[in-house]
Amino acid sequence: MHLILFGPPGAGKGTQAKILSEKFNIPHISTGDMLREAVANQTELGKKAKAIMEAGQLVPDDIMIGIVRETLKSNKCKNGFILDGFPRTVEQAKALDDLFQEMNINDVVILDFNLDEEEIIKRVTNRRQCRNCGSLFNLLYDKIDNVCPVCGSIGTIYQRDDDKEEVIRKRISVYKQATLPVKNYYKSQNACFISIDGYGEIDQITNTILEKLEKIKVH
Repeated sequence: MHLILFGPPGAGKGTQAKILSEKFNIPHISTGDMLREAVANQTELGKKAKAIMEAGQLVPDDIMIGIVRETLKSNKCKNGFILDGFPRTVEQAKALDDLFQEMNINDVVILDFNLDEEEIIKRVTNRRQCRNCGSLFNLLYDKIDNVCPVCGSIGTIYQRDDDKEEVIRKRISVYKQATLPVKNYYKSQNACFISIDGYGEIDQITNTILEKLEKIKVH
């Protein structure tokens, strides 16, 4: 199974990707996580991407395409993948199409998540992460204090710079300008497109996704 998760930041793509990854036993490929890891490790890529990410801008296509190409051709993706956060521009989508053709992948399904901007702001600005283990939490749903409930570290819960309101609003603006045209591109290519309502309980959204995938008999 080969899935692409499409939609604005904070719409629930990452949450559902992790669930679907376990359900179908295929890797969740999050370009955002890859970039944050590169920044944390101070790699050459991370140094280039850090300022761009913190400003809410898109990382250059050549960097993103290189990361995705290397990952999709790795052994862990031999049985499929869930691609989250890529493509974000029409140029990236075209490059990804070329890569799929090269790899003889022709059964890609796009899950398009939809959510109101103000609801996104509320969700994202309440996200928190543990500096020690990397676990993510949300103050809207999780009761946490100064101790990470996963690893027990004290004083490691923080708000990422790219989850602050000013940055997330910028990211949404960039999404509307650069990424919405990707939807039109895929529709013009007659891609398999499934619309997902981002409202509701996590389990409800998961069940909806599974039902829609079953209807088109994705394997």
